[in-house]
Amino acid sequence: MKALWFLPNALTFLNLFFGCIGIVYGINGDLETLSFFILLGALCDFFDGFFARLLNVQGSIGTHLDSFADLITFGMSPAVVIFNLLEKSNYVTSNTTIFSNYIPFLSFLIVVSSSYRLAKFNLQNNSSFFHGLPTPANAVLIVFLPYLLNHELLNGISGLIDSTIFLISLIMVSSILLISNFELPKLKGFDSIKAFNLKREIFILISISLLFTLKFAAFPLIIILYLTVGLLRIKF
Repeated sequence: MKALWFLPNALTFLNLFFGCIGIVYGINGDLETLSFFILLGALCDFFDGFFARLLNVQGSIGTHLDSFADLITFGMSPAVVIFNLLEKSNYVTSNTTIFSNYIPFLSFLIVVSSSYRLAKFNLQNNSSFFHGLPTPANAVLIVFLPYLLNHELLNGISGLIDSTIFLISLIMVSSILLISNFELPKLKGFDSIKAFNLKREIFILISISLLFTLKFAAFPLIIILYLTVGLLRIKF
């Protein structure tokens, strides 16, 4: 097993690599391809910690590498998505003032908040919960939000994707959740789900059901469900 000591860091580098590719597609306006590569990055992020614990090769270098990768993949990608959406939003496109041209740059508050969230995470002692919304969860919420708002089940509110006010509000809520001390249960790595926990199993079952029903549109709903679990102080 020791011969695989490089595997966790290799997965971290893959996470970073996929994040960079996704961001390039996002800058070019292809948010669908961006979401695909961010999903690949999220899978790598999930497994790098699992293999680090399994192979007992956890260390400070791996921790810092993971944070650097997460800042790019899960900090920049949601900002690029919101930037694209704000550029096409109703207020920005209907006004030609200097002020309106700079509104999309508010999206990079997510990057700033993500950097603080990751720095704070590196200084925290291990516990059974996260302080603040993890950057991968925040990225999944925002990157896949267009799939949800464009889904046929939400035709009545599909216009939100074009609303400047809604998108700016999303930036504010996202940034606050990232830097807050809001407690959310940990659910990362197979080693943490060995013992049976009814509440956790219900959460997983609902999440899987949503994925089968709504596919990519389910991801924002799963994160909202996760936030609700934290709000209700449910522990896994």
